[in-house]
Amino acid sequence: MRITASRSINLLAVAALFAVCLGTVSGCGSEKEADSRADVATDRARQVAAAWDGSTAAAAWRAGYYPMGETVQLPRGGLRSQADKQAYEDQSFVLRGKLPDTWPKDGQVTWAGSGSVTRSLVGADRSYKTLAGARVNGKSHLTVTGAKLGEMSVATSRGPATVPAWFFTLDGYASPLKRAAAVPSKLPRPPIRPARGIPGYPVNRPVQIAADGRSVTVVALHGVCDDGPVVDVLETRGSVVLSASVKYLKDDGDCTKQARMQQVTVKLERPVGDRVLLDAPTGQPVRYKGPHGTSATWS
Repeated sequence: MRITASRSINLLAVAALFAVCLGTVSGCGSEKEADSRADVATDRARQVAAAWDGSTAAAAWRAGYYPMGETVQLPRGGLRSQADKQAYEDQSFVLRGKLPDTWPKDGQVTWAGSGSVTRSLVGADRSYKTLAGARVNGKSHLTVTGAKLGEMSVATSRGPATVPAWFFTLDGYASPLKRAAAVPSKLPRPPIRPARGIPGYPVNRPVQIAADGRSVTVVALHGVCDDGPVVDVLETRGSVVLSASVKYLKDDGDCTKQARMQQVTVKLERPVGDRVLLDAPTGQPVRYKGPHGTSATWS
């Protein structure tokens, strides 16, 4: 069992909805208080690892299909203009063609050398609706002229997988926009309950797992009165537990109710492999959330 800390990189500078320096969760206190909070967080991480390692929940997680990266792939070379990029961010799509109204009920998610799993597939219409908003914003939009079923690569909890996907043709683009069609597996019930009063905030989501599996980049929260987020990692044979916190600059005073999201890269002693990536406060797997803040679970 190993505990390390990783410093933050690459500020995203977006507003969040949480107060950062209030009460016992994240007050701007003394060095002694900070040490006490660190001890509480470490104990919690050990409890989470002990609950998950060897559990039926961990076995279910390793056997399922859980996206840990983008489930949407832009056309080859990306979107060409700033207007198209903004339209994608705004979910400003227009359908100028017919989408398939039949498709296979199930499809295979396949891992090289580690088997496959059968998952239900969503239709082209439902997949399109996850990309398009309720209305077109302004003059800029992306035009979808059709779709067909194909395959794409998706980063998952078990490594890269080949996944059935809808290929949407876009007006003006030679290659399609792809959206994974396979429904992720149902999350196993965590073998430990969320904790109350634990310092810090839950890790928001994974951003990237390095190709060699030896580093993980996640999104963490920090506030205007601190020196940025820190993510501690506890590694065991079966899990990697992340505990997000912040380094404080003030011994007293109040902070405004603002927070920022920031990417933090955590270096690991050995590759993630098939270990479960866990968040200490919630006791749950750290999961990818899809484009535009939607969940990758099709819920």
